Amino acid sequence: MKNLGQLFIHGLSGLKLTQNEKTFLKKEQIGGIILFKHNYDSPGQIAELVNEIQSIKEDLPFFIGVDQEGGRVVRFKSPFLQLPPMLKLGEINSPKLTFDLHVQVAKELSACGINLNFSPCADILRETTSNAIGDRSFGHESEIVSKHVTAVIRALQNNNVLACVKHFPGHGGTSKDSHFDLPYIKLSKEEFFNFDIIPFEKAIKSRVEFVMMAHLVVDFIDENNPCTLSSKAYQILRKELKFKKIIITDDMEMKALSNRFSYGESALMALKAGADMLCYRTMEKAQEAYEGVLASAQKGLITQTEIDEKNARIKECKINYLKNVKPIYVPSIQDQIANTAAQDLLKILEKKGKTEAMS
Repeated sequence: MKNLGQLFIHGLSGLKLTQNEKTFLKKEQIGGIILFKHNYDSPGQIAELVNEIQSIKEDLPFFIGVDQEGGRVVRFKSPFLQLPPMLKLGEINSPKLTFDLHVQVAKELSACGINLNFSPCADILRETTSNAIGDRSFGHESEIVSKHVTAVIRALQNNNVLACVKHFPGHGGTSKDSHFDLPYIKLSKEEFFNFDIIPFEKAIKSRVEFVMMAHLVVDFIDENNPCTLSSKAYQILRKELKFKKIIITDDMEMKALSNRFSYGESALMALKAGADMLCYRTMEKAQEAYEGVLASAQKGLITQTEIDEKNARIKECKINYLKNVKPIYVPSIQDQIANTAAQDLLKILEKKGKTEAMS
């Protein structure tokens, strides 16, 4: 099946590509890579790894993504700018400061060849005991969350890093973590559209390039299927919010799905429901899912036309944003990382944080 690999993003095993990883990336022309803590040693090493990955491309560059949110969700440690939890930025409530901080994040990531940040979280913190989202959210109010979400999107995408707003339709109303179990959220349609959906609406109006679909069962959307596998959830994005760009899944290896379906089954179900791209923490599970979808295609369960429709969105994004991808000159990146501007921003953040604590 032509261009099926473009629908997959997966992780790597270490600091360098293995021969098996090179073979899979090149043979199937996989759409992108997501990097984690175990892939990071230094900015220079990340840049060299990115250069190695991009050297394999035949036509379009790879998406090279990372979860560099801030707080407890940071894959690249010092000397990269270490942001506080987003809840802290929401409490300070200076969208300008949020914007300026994420401009620096974008400059650091872009300097190393990272072109996609799986950020920001648009989840509104409904459930205060939620460890899944908790301080990853900008707060409890739709207006505050919306302002900061749009600030992050503009900062990233104006500085050569694609943003991915998550976790649609909103993970802030549950204490369950989809890494370990399948959360169920009871919401009326009115509650959702008058509250939870607002930051996602604002994100789409800010031209965010990616929306991440969450592994949640929301009863008014589909009481039988998690949103990742429910066409009804994708229809809300496509038809009601008019989102025309890339919808990517959350990590398909999370137990919310992997405890219930084989990787081939869940991959096919997500693609048929409306996902454009599937995300996997490891290459091994991505391979298993890829082979499962390929086998399903041979049985006529998914068509080349369906694959082509998803590829069209991916190709448009890559042409618009990644057409000028070039090898990184590693000695040049240090000027963009842990520079004076970053240190000045941290001082402003500290000062505003102290003012907020006193008020």
